[in-house]
Amino acid sequence: MAPIPPGIRLLVSFNREQWYRALTFILTFLLYTSFHLSRKPISIVKSELHKNCSGSELVTSSLSSGIGQHPPPQSLHTERDCGWKPFDKSNYKQLLGYMDLSFLFAYAVGMYLSGIIGERLPIRLYLTVGMLTSGLFTCLFGLGYIYNIHSLQFYIFVQVANGLVQTTGWPSVVTCIGNWFGKGRRGLIMGLWNSHTSVGNILGSLIAGYWVSSNWGMSFIVPGLIIGAMGVVCFLFLIEHPNDLKSMYAQNSSPGNNVQDKSWNGVRHTDVQVQYKDNNSQSYDTELLLPRDDTHVAVKSVVVKSESEPSAISFTGALRIPGVIEFSLCLLFAKLVSYTFLFWLPLYITKAAHLDAKKAGDLSTLFDVGGIVGGILAGVISDKLGKRATTCAVMLLLAAPTLYGFSMISEFGLRPTIGMLLVCGGLVNGPYALITTAVSADLGTHKSLKGNARALSTVTAIIDGTGSVGAALGPLLAGLLSAGGWDRVFYMLMTADFLALVLLLRLVSKELTSSKVRPISIVELKEH
Repeated sequence: MAPIPPGIRLLVSFNREQWYRALTFILTFLLYTSFHLSRKPISIVKSELHKNCSGSELVTSSLSSGIGQHPPPQSLHTERDCGWKPFDKSNYKQLLGYMDLSFLFAYAVGMYLSGIIGERLPIRLYLTVGMLTSGLFTCLFGLGYIYNIHSLQFYIFVQVANGLVQTTGWPSVVTCIGNWFGKGRRGLIMGLWNSHTSVGNILGSLIAGYWVSSNWGMSFIVPGLIIGAMGVVCFLFLIEHPNDLKSMYAQNSSPGNNVQDKSWNGVRHTDVQVQYKDNNSQSYDTELLLPRDDTHVAVKSVVVKSESEPSAISFTGALRIPGVIEFSLCLLFAKLVSYTFLFWLPLYITKAAHLDAKKAGDLSTLFDVGGIVGGILAGVISDKLGKRATTCAVMLLLAAPTLYGFSMISEFGLRPTIGMLLVCGGLVNGPYALITTAVSADLGTHKSLKGNARALSTVTAIIDGTGSVGAALGPLLAGLLSAGGWDRVFYMLMTADFLALVLLLRLVSKELTSSKVRPISIVELKEH
């Protein structure tokens, strides 16, 4: 008999619950990748909405020409080459800043409501509707090019509407991933998972850059179709909680199966296979989250139909959870820095490096590549040390001088700029990624909640909603300050990093003086 291939051995080594957990991880990763993919095109298209109009500014070069070199002068462009009305005027930076503000302010306001609404509706349906409508509004922005629309009010309306519906995404996917993964190695798992942000930005840059010079409308339409298609996938396959599987298999059980179901007086009596670990039986929820071993025993379990589900936590109740306010305000400034790069980096590279829109967009993806590495490192280090706030504080401390170095590096050529983009991406996005994922999930399942997992969506929305206020202010301030020179923008970013660090000092002090210096244990899954 031929030996079983090692790949097949690997596949059959996972049980059914582990496959469902892997499905949830991959699916939520792809779902939120599509959200960021649809947000990125506006930053790529900005340089096309307003083109340089003077002969001294109208320059393009290949990546091989180097950052510090000045390409040969180009022929004069006519007035119609200055950009897309109404962004062809001298106040184009302010107008583009208002565009960013309209999306991000609507996103920030909507986020506070989204978490509260999301706790009271089926997450799968809530997320599906949000993705389909987001796809619609993203496509609508691109149709402005197809139908030759030059109304600023039209584009601002689309941005506001898209910002509101996109708030359905983050609380929903974080709640799902928090339901399926306990606190053990949560930093590593969510660091890997949160790379969807950077992956979405990279894909959005590449897709938008492909069409930006020839038909920038398609730079929005294609991402809009992608997020809409992913909304359909969400409706078909997303599993919100392990308990959903329990109820499904209970309904599908038959007398011929190992699982037998009897009922009396509203109580369901079920024979189930439960594993033992360290001589302690696990609950059905925990058993779904942990790998099975070879020791099983049939036991009688009683599942009581609860008269009422745990009540959703109030807004003020969520604010009383220790650490929520500090991390929320820290994220406000950390996200201000991250989103300023997200919305303005390609345009900055276009002006500073004298590259065309496509090449600037391609180069800007290196910031997101660094962000992937930074998010994973932040998760691994915080898991190892058991100190989330300290990990964030150290990265914020290193980020400020790095931002100053990046502002000065464009004079020294392409290679130093590439290196600084990677380092800046890691240090800027590391704290942002850790707070929005592992920290939010930790606080949403805090022991003070006494097992009420329904608080996770509200806590996530409060933290990310507060951060989104900074995300709205950053690009707006960048548009206003850049008129006086890009140096002012970088000083603003360094100040925001310093304030984010200051807001964490109390939590850092508490972590360093705490007697509990151990890493988070997998046993704490029971708290979830």
